[in-house]
Formats: sequence, C-alpha cells, structure tokens
Amino acid sequence: MVTLIRTLADHSDDVSCCAFSSSCLATCSLDKTIRVYSLNDFTEFPYSPLRGHTYAVHCCCFSPSGHALASCSTDGTTVVWDAHDGRALAVLEQPRSSPVRVCRFSPESTYLVSGAADGSVVLWNVQSLKLYRSGNVKDGSLVACAFSPNGSFFVTGSSSGDLTVWDNKMRCLYNEKAHDLGITCCDISSQPVSDGEHGFVYFQMASCGQDNQIRLWHVLFADVLGVELKYKCTLSGHSAPVLACAFSYDGQMLVSGSVDKCVIIYDTSTGNILHNLSQHTRYVTTCAFAPHSPLIATGSMDKTVNIWRLDHKQPCAGNTAENESKVAVEDWSEDDVSVWLGAQGLADFVGLFKRNNIDGKELLNLTKESLANELKIESLGLRRKVLQKIEELRMKTSSVTIPDEFLCPITRELMKDPVIAADGYSYEKEAMESWLGSTRRSSPMTNLPLQSAVLTPNRSLKMAIARWLEAQPQLS
Repeated sequence: MVTLIRTLADHSDDVSCCAFSSSCLATCSLDKTIRVYSLNDFTEFPYSPLRGHTYAVHCCCFSPSGHALASCSTDGTTVVWDAHDGRALAVLEQPRSSPVRVCRFSPESTYLVSGAADGSVVLWNVQSLKLYRSGNVKDGSLVACAFSPNGSFFVTGSSSGDLTVWDNKMRCLYNEKAHDLGITCCDISSQPVSDGEHGFVYFQMASCGQDNQIRLWHVLFADVLGVELKYKCTLSGHSAPVLACAFSYDGQMLVSGSVDKCVIIYDTSTGNILHNLSQHTRYVTTCAFAPHSPLIATGSMDKTVNIWRLDHKQPCAGNTAENESKVAVEDWSEDDVSVWLGAQGLADFVGLFKRNNIDGKELLNLTKESLANELKIESLGLRRKVLQKIEELRMKTSSVTIPDEFLCPITRELMKDPVIAADGYSYEKEAMESWLGSTRRSSPMTNLPLQSAVLTPNRSLKMAIARWLEAQPQLS
C-alpha cells in the first residue's frame, strides 16, 4: 500500500526536481529557489529557501554523505551548498555559460558532473571545486545523468535520444540510440545484478523519454571487455511522455512520473505495475526514493511535492489516494471523504464535511450553490477550489475516455477555449498564454522556436468538444 502523508506547497512555480539524503529532502523549482526539509517532520530548515540562482533551477542532488547539496540552473551555473547551514560553497560556471540541466555527485564524492543545453559535460573535482575534465555529447542537449555504484563510469542522456557511457576521465566508452524522440531521465540502481551464466556483474539502468516509454538495461563494465549495454525490457503504463524515473535503494522497484499526471511504481524483476498514483493535477516532473526509509517524493508542474509512504500491509478502503480508482467514489464513507480532503490540501474542511454527513455520493452531488448555501463556505476562492477538486474527481472516476485531441498538451485537461499556436498545435488559451507569458518562445510540443506569439481561436475544435460533451451527460 502507498499512503500520501504530506503535500508540500511552498514553491511558487513548477517543481523541477526533488532529492533525498539520509535525513533531508531537497526540492527545486522554476521559481529560482531550492528548499530543504527535515525528514523527521517535513518542516523547512531555517536557512531554507536557498537563493542564489538568477533563473530557473532545473536539478538538485545531495552528495553521498549528505554534507553537500548541488543545484544547477538556466543561469549557466552549478552551485554547491553546505547542507547543514545553507552556505554557498562554490559557484561553478559552465563553459560558454550554457543553461545547466542536470548535476550528479559520484558515489565517493570525488566528482560532480554538470550537463548543459549545448551538450557540454563537465566533471568537477569536488575537493578543489575546480574543473577537472569536460566533453560534449555528439548531438542535442544533455538532460540526464547517472553514476554507476562503484563510480567507475557514468551515463548521460540527451534530447536527441542517445545514452552515452563515460569513464571517470571523460573518455566516451559507448553510445546507444535509446529513445527516438529524446531522453528525459535515467537512473542506475545502487545494487548490482549477477549474471550466473558468465560470472559477470551487471548494473541495472532505467531510461525514459518523450516516446512514453521506460526501458530497462543491463550495463556491464569490465577492463577487458570494455562497456556493454544490453536492452532488457520496456515498462508500459504511461500514456504520455515520461519525464522522470528512479530506482529504490534495493533496486527492486522503479518509480516514474509523466505528462499524463500519473506516478507509477513498478516491480523491476517482473515489470508489473505495483501502484498507480494520480494525485498531481499537472505534469509529474520528478520522483525519488529515500535511501533508507520507505518514502517516495514526487514533484509536479502543479507546484507541489507529494510525500508517499510505502508499506506492505493489505490496502484498506480510503487510506490511500490510489484507492480512488479501486473503491467507487459513490461507496465512500464519510471517513474516506475526510482522507480525500486531506490529500487534496483541503484538510480544513474535514470537520465541516463530517458535520454535514458528506459521504461519497453526497460529495459528487455538491454544486457551487450547495457549497455556498448549505455548507456556508463564504470565500468564493475556496468554493472554486473545492468545486474544481470535485470536478477532477468526477472526471477521474468516469468510465468515459476523453479523446486525446480534446486535451490541452500543456495541462492534459479537456479544453474549454482552444486556440491554435504558430506550431500548428491546439492548446487551452489560458495555458498557452501563461506559457508565452513566462518568456518562453518555444513550442510546448516540439521545443522549436515559435515564429509568432499569435493565438487563433479554434472554433471547429471548440464545437466538436461541445458536441462530445452533450453526448456525455455524466460529465455535465
């Protein structure tokens, strides 16, 4: 069973990455900050948030000891922080000041890797905090990186879809086209896998990409044989690009997050889906297992970080957000509704809903009028928030599948006011205006520059959505 135990909502923009140490959780965001929390009670440390980057922060990671924290940004720098007091220890400037997309410490904390949008890869000496070696991937931006557990090699992933294996002297050992539409993330399990037939020891690696797929690989590193990358299998389950993946400490599970807003936990030995969590309301951009405790963190473009607890007890109705799909909402008890409210960040309404005996059936029948007149929720903003969550729940529990062409590519929600952008794709007007308003001038679908910011109403699509809705009375 997986239980949502906390939602952190301190960032003011998309959450881009989250990372655990043995005692802390770090999160970073497009709001230019890094926040650090104690795993004891998830309170923020006094020195948090960390401010120093001048543009969006894309990645953060702890050193193996947990003493140092690194973050990287569009501003072209990787900053190394003291994880105990938040002091900036060094600002490492990427060659040519290219936006830095990913950073990772080596297992023995000897090196720190930073990878950038221009394809540059830099290996920094952690002790001297000076550049040690640098290189370039042959094509695309560098967006993903993972070290082997013994530190003898590391793997990078690029937006062109290549996985590249490097040794710790920055020599390119192997290159493989892994995802046709581009890689988004990769991870290597800390536990090696033994090959009984030949006596070799493999490292298990996962990669994910814009092709909606997660692929598992075995990586063999030997002085005599060099490097061998062997494809193992593809994990299915996501219906949109997969943006993040991470192994559990023992390598037996893999967690992933996607544009479809879902978090999926897999059994790596069988490839079976263990849990499918659908709590986030926007793209899931990051996920991580805690190293020595049964916790998972997931971050999203909805500006929140969810903390989940794993246990092996039998699931019981209403105790976890994933049970929304297993127990019919109409059959929810008042306690189930209370758990749902807490998971949606609406815990303040638990008492009110209990006093009014709101069970699952009553919850689905609530309207803006009943929220105002019967439940006496005076704040218009709060009424809208509650009603939005109820509408999302109705949509989620409906057996109707919304045609993909009716969903906004940015929000993955049914469009109400579709517009056509210069890239030829249709988007929800408010979402695309927000995208353009954040100084981005690239297509959300192709990542290519937009020739114009003009948005043209797509009236034919709007009419098609209206006709489809009329035929779906359960969604009205």
